[in-house]
Amino acid sequence: MKLFGSSLILSGTALGAGMLGIPMALAQFGFTVSLILMLVIFVGTTYGSLLLTEACTKTDQNGGMNSVAQLSLGTSGKFVINFFFYMLLICILVAYILGIGDLFHNLLAGMGFDVPQSICYTVFTFVMAVVIIAGKSYIDMLNRVLFILMITMLVTVVVTLFTNIHIEYLEQTPNFLWKDVVKHSTTIFTSFASMVVIPSLVMYNKEATPKQMRNMVLLGSVIPLICYLTWLLAIIGNLGTTEIRQFEDISQLIAAFGGSSGTLKTIIAVFSALALVTSFLGVSMALFDQNKDAIAGIVNRTKLEKGKVTAGLIFVLTFILPLLVTNLFSNKFLNMLDYAGITLVFLAIWGPLAMVWNVRKPSFTVASQASAYTTGGGNTALVASFLFGAFILVSTFFS
Repeated sequence: MKLFGSSLILSGTALGAGMLGIPMALAQFGFTVSLILMLVIFVGTTYGSLLLTEACTKTDQNGGMNSVAQLSLGTSGKFVINFFFYMLLICILVAYILGIGDLFHNLLAGMGFDVPQSICYTVFTFVMAVVIIAGKSYIDMLNRVLFILMITMLVTVVVTLFTNIHIEYLEQTPNFLWKDVVKHSTTIFTSFASMVVIPSLVMYNKEATPKQMRNMVLLGSVIPLICYLTWLLAIIGNLGTTEIRQFEDISQLIAAFGGSSGTLKTIIAVFSALALVTSFLGVSMALFDQNKDAIAGIVNRTKLEKGKVTAGLIFVLTFILPLLVTNLFSNKFLNMLDYAGITLVFLAIWGPLAMVWNVRKPSFTVASQASAYTTGGGNTALVASFLFGAFILVSTFFS
């Protein structure tokens, strides 16, 4: 159950960005082109996640990217990985906070309460902070409940929308430039890359076998793919590419179902909120563990005393800093996903590549041979992964 719950955390971390960003990013290309692009990026990100899992299982890490990078790449590599890791997590957290603020603001407005977005996402962040600080077992239990509820609502919405699908919408081949497909690859890449939680999950399941670790990552990657394809099929089939490409934020996507019943609109709104909450749980857990890991290293080196100051610093860096940045980037949900995609290339593809290259050297001492996982594919797959990262990096310049 821990492994299954960990797969759901991995899936939930990805779904927040993808379920809300993918329809707005891909609808302009039609369903067929979107399907091909999604499958390519799914393969690339899943392999990167498996590489990071290998690096984590072969190092005596403490649940944070900081210690994995230190043990596999050395001090210089650790600083590079930490820089991109913090940039990525802050960008993703800001995107999720913005989405949550927008959803709750409109939900409360529909009930007659005019609550500013800033208050909505501040209250939410502090409530989630309590869960994160409580520990992974509480995160796991809450995420299972939210994820099952989210999938139940997704099935309800999809079944309802499938009764009104227009085949001609799915067969549309709108005019577009291929450079725009490359441009939006960054957003899709971000929607699949939930690898930020892998160090935490490997530590959480440290008694698992290599095969179980692999299956945990594969299941956690396949679930978002199935959800994305089903959701995209339902959205495009109901609204068509012309209408969806005009959306700029989540509330507009929900408002597009104005001709549907009020109950359906409410379910879609709650489902979208749950997708963001599960993602927020995973990303904030990863950032919390990263800060705890990094600060513990500083404390050990400087021989400072642990206490309220250390705990307060971890809290500020994990929750207060993203809130401050959020106020600077209001109404920039998709933009923040693009910014995250830039840093994610180095962290999710090239970072694990470099780590695995080192931990596979005969001179490297593996922490535990019994639990060490090795990703298949050999050097050919490593080269393909490097080229995939180069493609995503090029797409960021188009953005």
